[in-house]
Amino acid sequence: MKIKFTLIFMLICSSLFSKELELGSTLPMGDHRLIDISGNYLSLNEARDKNGLLVIFSCNTCPWVLRWEDRYVSLAKQYTPKGIGVIAVNSNENNFDSVDNLDEMRKHAKENNYNFPYVQDFGSRLAREFGATRTPHIFLFNGDNTLVYRGAIDDNAKDARKVDEPFLANAIDAMLVGKPIAVASTKALGCGIKFK
Repeated sequence: MKIKFTLIFMLICSSLFSKELELGSTLPMGDHRLIDISGNYLSLNEARDKNGLLVIFSCNTCPWVLRWEDRYVSLAKQYTPKGIGVIAVNSNENNFDSVDNLDEMRKHAKENNYNFPYVQDFGSRLAREFGATRTPHIFLFNGDNTLVYRGAIDDNAKDARKVDEPFLANAIDAMLVGKPIAVASTKALGCGIKFK
């Protein structure tokens, strides 16, 4: 009986959450409008630039985000001038009435010098479509809207100075010069997205 219940529970969970977006997939929900911390609505297509789009599923309080988010800012500073759009998406709908509400997001973005749009994903629709489960969870699309990298930013959340493999930066660099991406998929590490 216990095994049967576990199997049923796993089937229900798998039907609620989509599988992680496959490499080579086209950018999903590109025209879906998300509310930005500025109070305006923004779509992924509006956030993208001529050479691609970096989508970061993030939030305000996850310890993994807090350790990595300075790298969001430095990556945006480095690659936005090279035609890569960057957007951070907060899908923690279960926390939208508390630590992840728009006011808290505004405050968080200001305190951490965000230099890219930070939006709320009501209904966690985008996260479900991407199969994003963690914060942070990274998805990089090229200029043709094709997913070329997904997973973690690098191999050391604790200390940027001790990173051996900057997975995301390596992927962007290879993508920009038309070379194959050596490591195109890594495991996203972080807190679980707080779905309702």
